[in-house]
Amino acid sequence: MADRTPPLALEELRALVASGEIDTVVLAFPDMQGRLQGKRFAAQFFLDDVLDHGTEGCNYLLAVDTEMNTVDGYEMASWDRGYGDFAMHADLSTLRRVPWNDGTAMLIADLAWNDGSPVVAAPRQILRRQLERLAELGYTAHVGTELEFIVFKDSYEEAWDRGYKDLVPANQYNIDYSVLGTGRIEPLLRRIRNDMTAAGLTVESAKGECNPGQHEIVFKYDEALVTCDQHAIYKTGAKEIASQEGVSLTFMAKYNEREGNSCHIHLSLQDADGRNVMAGDDAADGMSPVMRHFLAGQLAALRDFALLYAPNINSYKRFQPGSFAPTAVAWGHDNRTCSLRVVGHGRSMRFENRLPGGDVNPHLAVAGLVAAGLYGIEQKLELPEVCTGNAYTGGYEHVPTSLREAAELWENSPIAKAAFGDEVVAHYRNMARVELEAFDSAVTDWELRRSFERL
Repeated sequence: MADRTPPLALEELRALVASGEIDTVVLAFPDMQGRLQGKRFAAQFFLDDVLDHGTEGCNYLLAVDTEMNTVDGYEMASWDRGYGDFAMHADLSTLRRVPWNDGTAMLIADLAWNDGSPVVAAPRQILRRQLERLAELGYTAHVGTELEFIVFKDSYEEAWDRGYKDLVPANQYNIDYSVLGTGRIEPLLRRIRNDMTAAGLTVESAKGECNPGQHEIVFKYDEALVTCDQHAIYKTGAKEIASQEGVSLTFMAKYNEREGNSCHIHLSLQDADGRNVMAGDDAADGMSPVMRHFLAGQLAALRDFALLYAPNINSYKRFQPGSFAPTAVAWGHDNRTCSLRVVGHGRSMRFENRLPGGDVNPHLAVAGLVAAGLYGIEQKLELPEVCTGNAYTGGYEHVPTSLREAAELWENSPIAKAAFGDEVVAHYRNMARVELEAFDSAVTDWELRRSFERL
């Protein structure tokens, strides 16, 4: 990644700390689930001690389930290894203010072992490695993520106490693109937009979506690592702002039987001169040979890498025919029935992967997109015929229908092992195993309703 000016310069931070305007610094990293984990420091202590030397965090933070339970099967962290520390080192290019928390600044950390070697299974390091591979070809990836969420009038505490049942959505009906519908909760949407802008993110727009209470806020396309870091910051910040406003919102992929929360990911490639190398002179489709190979790689690895795009049990509930969530391993020009949608032309030429939901870890998903594209370029894969109709009924190969299927494909994938290495493949295979075992042992509301009296 090229050098870039951070949203908040270090000298500005020093001045703000000296004046008392900033008194807290958050240092955090994205964990396996895409959540920010870290510490809050007294600002002066951060400047005096942590900035140059880093801090420590228990390595179990990359070896727990969603509920922070210690679980077996991870090579890097276990009871047998004593659950030691790894080091957290601040990336100064991510320094920014946190407007939704008074007197606070934040940085994203990279993780390393005590000998200075990187923690290869850390999501940010996984993405960095794929971007380094891409840089060897002279390319940088530019990415945009489009996160949807559902807003409820209930607070997070009220939702917890009610078992997340019978919550009241902020809108009562489909408000897709409705200005009236977004106006109903504009105070919340406006605060999120403005606070994200003040944190250094560039907001593009907000719009209503289909599920009652569902909305989307999107941000400007940027370099891949920047976008993924900002995605994690935005997701955390939106939840914190909602909590402060006495409401709640969820990014889970499929909250109910209606439309799920998607996170479509757009990607393009630039060369050293800033030219979009995906744009070509072909009058028929406007795609360069590089893009055709890169897109062919997406298709070839789509099923193998589904675990990176859909990492949870709930993720696979989105993939229903006619739902605008994809089921077919297919590509098309501006065709929303396909998993891969080619959009734009010239400088804006790019593709969109429509598999990820709002629960995706952006660092892992974008690492998957880059690795798949590199596979296509290296193997000079030819792009199959374009889908010009309804991919749901087109007879294409199906995306995985469960976490179990996706985990098996990932574990046995030569493409994944070559791109990410055995340690990373085993680490995230174990993450899926843990979730599957937890789900398989749970008794669901669905089972109770169908079985309590009638069976």
